[in-house]
Amino acid sequence: MTLIFGADLMALHTNECIPCKGGIPPLNKSQITPLMEELGNDWIVVNDHHLERKFEFDDFQTALDFVNSAGEICEQQAHHADFELGWGRVKVSIWTHKIDGLAESDFYLAAKINQIK
Repeated sequence: MTLIFGADLMALHTNECIPCKGGIPPLNKSQITPLMEELGNDWIVVNDHHLERKFEFDDFQTALDFVNSAGEICEQQAHHADFELGWGRVKVSIWTHKIDGLAESDFYLAAKINQIK
């Protein structure tokens, strides 16, 4: 099993988010790449700053239910994503605000959200 930056890459979704207190640099491209490979192609990295994924659903209610489920995960992890909700679609954006960029925990949260759908 490969370990990188303290993360078990074989099971990103099993790692717990660790609250960031700031004072650390955001992940750079060489640190982001292996985490993205494990996370999967449905997520994209925008400007080496945040993760983004669009989910599609058959109706508004299912999209809303997804946001509520993802929101529960965010609360449990004390790490909060941004959600854009519309009819049959949800866009999720994740980054660590304290460092204005990506941290390992952002990938853990994204992997946990992947488990919903």
